[in-house]
Amino acid sequence: MENENLEEEEMTEEIQNEESESEPEDEKDKRIKELEHDLAVCRADSYNYRQRVIKERNETRKRSQEEVITAILPVLDNLNRALESAHMNDGNNILVGVEMVQRQFMSVLEGLGVSEIKTEGESFDPLLHHASGTEEVDDETLDGKIITENLKGYRTKERVLRPAQVTVGKKKNKN
Repeated sequence: MENENLEEEEMTEEIQNEESESEPEDEKDKRIKELEHDLAVCRADSYNYRQRVIKERNETRKRSQEEVITAILPVLDNLNRALESAHMNDGNNILVGVEMVQRQFMSVLEGLGVSEIKTEGESFDPLLHHASGTEEVDDETLDGKIITENLKGYRTKERVLRPAQVTVGKKKNKN
C-alpha cells in the first residue's frame, strides 16, 4: 500500500509539474504574440512615416520650383515685350529693353539668394572658378590672377551653383 501511495504521489507531482510548466509556456506564448504584434505595429508606423516624409519632401520641392517659376515669369513677360517692340521700333529701343530685362532678372536672382562670383582682378580660387585657359603676362602681380571672365559664375551663400569660367594670368618664363 505504501508503494501505491508513493506511486500515486509521484504521479500527482508529475501532473502538477506538467501543469505548472505549461502555465509559463502559455504565458511565454502570449508574451511572444504581444511582442510580435508590437513589432508589426512598429514596422507599419515606420513604413508610414517614411512614406509621409517622402511625400512631404516632394511637395516641398514642387512648392520651391513653383516659387522660382513665379518669380521668373515677370522677367519672361518683359522679354516678350522687348521682342514685340523689336518688330515695331528701331534697334536702340530693343537694346534698352533687353538691358532692363537683364537687370530685372538679376534682381530676381538676388531675391532668391543668388549672386555673381567676382572674377576679373581676383586671385584664382578653384572652389569658385574654372580655369578654361591661361595667358602669359609680363606683370608679376597678375600671376595667378584672373585676366578674363569667359562665362559668369553664380553662387548662393551655401554653395557654388556654377563656377565662373576664366582665363588666368601666368608669368612668362625668362629663358
